[in-house]
Amino acid sequence: MKKVLKLTLVVACTMLSTSLFAQKFGRINSQEIVTNMNEFKEAQTQIQAYAKDLDAQLETIGVEFNTKLQEFQQSADTLGDAMKQLKEKELNDLQTRYQEFQQMAGSDMQKKQMELLQPIQQKCIDAINEVAKAGGYVVIFDLAAGSLAYIDETATTDISAEVKAKLGIQ
Repeated sequence: MKKVLKLTLVVACTMLSTSLFAQKFGRINSQEIVTNMNEFKEAQTQIQAYAKDLDAQLETIGVEFNTKLQEFQQSADTLGDAMKQLKEKELNDLQTRYQEFQQMAGSDMQKKQMELLQPIQQKCIDAINEVAKAGGYVVIFDLAAGSLAYIDETATTDISAEVKAKLGIQ
């Protein structure tokens, strides 16, 4: 009985270890893939145009503030106290509006980036999944995620070329 149990255990261990070695592991740098996609380049152009528009609006507020500040500084000696307080309040309101717009612009910029980049990243993930399933890979390590401290490149296969081909990237 003990011999049968030992023999079964040895066979099970041997089968387990050989099945582990038969599994395929792959690696990819998804960031490299995404940045080479045409959609990413188009999104970057849209993001830059959006940022330029926000900067122009911010600059308009800044120019308005500087103009009113110069006017105030030139006429401060001739203004009465009530008018001086009114102009100071107007300058403070403009400065507050500038700061609030700056914060909203940053938030809007992040939303725009997510809106444009998320579908591109999802398309890359879908392509990776298709290539991995078709190639019979058990695990694909994403080097862009930075979750690996060490990788033996001889033990894994880089599927970047296949994913690029799947996405039509040269």
